[in-house]
Amino acid sequence: MQRIAFLGIGVMGFHIASHLLKKKKKITIYNRTLKKSEKFKKLFNNLDVQIAKTPLDAAYNNDIFISCVGNDNDLMEIYFDKNGIFNNIKSNAYVIDHTTVSPETAKFCFNKFKRKKCNFLDAPVSGGEVGAINGLLSIMVGGENIIFKKLRPIMNIYSKSLIYMGKSGSGQLAKMVNQICVSCVIQGLAEGLNFGKKTGLKLDKLLSAISNGAAQSWQMENRSETMWKDKFNFGFMNKWMKKDLEIVKKIASKKKINIPITNEILKKYSILIKNGYENLDTSSLIKLLK
Repeated sequence: MQRIAFLGIGVMGFHIASHLLKKKKKITIYNRTLKKSEKFKKLFNNLDVQIAKTPLDAAYNNDIFISCVGNDNDLMEIYFDKNGIFNNIKSNAYVIDHTTVSPETAKFCFNKFKRKKCNFLDAPVSGGEVGAINGLLSIMVGGENIIFKKLRPIMNIYSKSLIYMGKSGSGQLAKMVNQICVSCVIQGLAEGLNFGKKTGLKLDKLLSAISNGAAQSWQMENRSETMWKDKFNFGFMNKWMKKDLEIVKKIASKKKINIPITNEILKKYSILIKNGYENLDTSSLIKLLK
């Protein structure tokens, strides 16, 4: 169970795949933009990197498939399009998806692969580009527990936290909770920093005063200084947070769950994207306060 194909060599996938390659010494990669695959291969030219031109090609002679793409539609394409892995995957293969998609999409993939006697885990990640670079991602996993246990050693290669959440779709639901919490923390941090800056406080002293108390957070530790300096190029883009919060909104509406603050923050990300900031990272919420 060592032959791995990685689908999606983007901001996160590039680094996840690199950790796998360094550990396993061999990998097949596929990316919609061939140049990214070629860049990856060139960077690791001393190791065995095979480039697949289509997901279908990636399915040859591999038994573990790990995907990390943009959204539900991208995932369905690389899996179930005429050139998707499904049409060439062998029985008893394993599929791990790190894309953040709807729980419904995750369940569909689980059932579809199950009918082909393959195993699927929805395993969205948190930790951003920094977490991917350092191999310290937090992964929340849905699917069959026995499959999770079999694949745990693989995901341990690039994670610091690996938690089995329950049946198929549970990983995605956990990621939705993560995104609710993260987006609300970013908004609070943005308002706090903006308040501090406009009242004349010094950032270093401010962070020394509050970062070891109840206000402390990952966002404060990693984004305060860059938000203060108006720098927003750190991987997880506004367009992806908007996509995730729209999934949250849809689930909340269906189940009649009250999420008033999250709905307001979703509107703010929509405004940022409308203003041309879709590719800035999510801490750019502070721009709307200036």
